[in-house]
Amino acid sequence: MENSTKSGLKVLLVDDEDRFRNALSRQLSVRGFRVFEAECGEKAIEMTIAERPDVVILDQEMPGMNGTEAFDELKKIDPFIEIIMLTGHATVEIALYIMKKGAFDYIMKPLNIDELLYKIEDAYTRRLLNVKKTNTGSGRGLV
Repeated sequence: MENSTKSGLKVLLVDDEDRFRNALSRQLSVRGFRVFEAECGEKAIEMTIAERPDVVILDQEMPGMNGTEAFDELKKIDPFIEIIMLTGHATVEIALYIMKKGAFDYIMKPLNIDELLYKIEDAYTRRLLNVKKTNTGSGRGLV
């Protein structure tokens, strides 16, 4: 994906581990993404309403609202938002459950930054296709 496309791509990074979130945010920003950060599910909801990200990288295990609960709320706000789940301690059951609910993908920590970049770009492409399909199919757009 060329840099001009990345500059319009908004990524919301949701993780309660400050050092991890800040480091990943810097890596994505340097690569041309517009990155927003949230340390919990509740803040992710606020940021999604305010910033309308295209792709969310969402940690599964957080205090308070966990990733699965936040996923449900984010999809209510924007059904086209693409969510990549992230966790350090996934179970097959949780991964299957969240994928069936419509997550774009599920990645284990520690993550490979190149793999994540490809997944973000693929998720963004899927978002654009779904929005386009809906706009041409029903004549309705995003709210």
